Amino acid sequence: MAPPTSVQSAPAVCSRTEAVSGLPTYPWDTLAEYRSRATAHPDGLVDLSMGTPVDPVPQVVQAALTAAADSPGYPLTSGTAVLRESAIGWLARRHGITGLDPDAVLPTIGSKEFIAWLPRLLGLGQRDLVVHPELAYPTYDVGARLAGTEVLAADSLTALGPRRVALLWINSPANPTGRVLPPEHLRKIVAWARERDVVVASDECYLDLGWEATPTSVLHESISGGRHDNLLAVHSLSKRSNLAGYRAGFVAGDPALIVRLLEIRRHAGMIVPAPVQAAMAAALGDDDHADVQRDRYAARRAALRAAVTAAGFRVEHSEAGLYLWMTRDEDCWTSVAALADLGILVAPGSFYGPRGSQHVRVALTATDERVAAAAARLSSATTRPAGE
Repeated sequence: MAPPTSVQSAPAVCSRTEAVSGLPTYPWDTLAEYRSRATAHPDGLVDLSMGTPVDPVPQVVQAALTAAADSPGYPLTSGTAVLRESAIGWLARRHGITGLDPDAVLPTIGSKEFIAWLPRLLGLGQRDLVVHPELAYPTYDVGARLAGTEVLAADSLTALGPRRVALLWINSPANPTGRVLPPEHLRKIVAWARERDVVVASDECYLDLGWEATPTSVLHESISGGRHDNLLAVHSLSKRSNLAGYRAGFVAGDPALIVRLLEIRRHAGMIVPAPVQAAMAAALGDDDHADVQRDRYAARRAALRAAVTAAGFRVEHSEAGLYLWMTRDEDCWTSVAALADLGILVAPGSFYGPRGSQHVRVALTATDERVAAAAARLSSATTRPAGE
């Protein structure tokens, strides 16, 4: 599909236009024209379209990776004992999660891989229904398609009626909106799922980045009631520790589900490399670097929020996470085009579902210098489209 040349020809990503493979067109491919336009700015591109880390990998992590470089044997699919204990320690220390056994933790090759393959790993198929939020990370939908299941975007449990749900995805803090689900809502979801034997998969990769609200894990005793049956919490070190390039994540929760997932992953060779496992253990055991990174994101968030507000955008939700979710009550592609003319590339809200058609998502993942450049451009130029 060709990239859009105007608002009228904007890609129908939100209607799930399919590529030859039967999967949706990869959303960021449709930004090519706007990337070229933004790159042509005299002061260069400020890329705020993806949440990809730009800051250095912490030295404590690099040292652990290097020390484990001589790893000629096959690594453990289940993860080393040190890694699993480090994950449990981090969850307890930073997020108050107790009662986890080491056998209830499983390393993954990043979180996206796990999200995409979870329906297949659970053995779901045509007769099963996967539900994800109405505004959502596209990979929830892709995972359902890969498994051949039915998929539904819904935010209300009552909207599901008597339908038999096999897997329910929740995401708090949410991508793209930064919304945090309150504890009472999480408790309601867990109770509803257990009554119906539904697996709840909670994508918690932004759990460390609460700004105006404190996110709570679905595994916390106040939500789970102290037991983790039917619950899986998915975590990533990409944002906390700048390890997107390492493909480092893990899932924790229901021990019975973890055993099932481990068995299939062993057969399929879905194994985190041994040096990466050592690096993950070091990252999860060290909070200092994570606090430094959080402070970086907080400063960038403050600068960008002030600048986009001055430029006429309204920031909605965004109380946690790695993004600003904003609107000027116009088609999202109009906003994308106007910002591209300033050399700033952002993601159209339609990537995340029809309800995002008048929003754009702005990532905090640019260097301090590039964030300052974006703020200066927004402050000195109007971003209103011509004719308004």
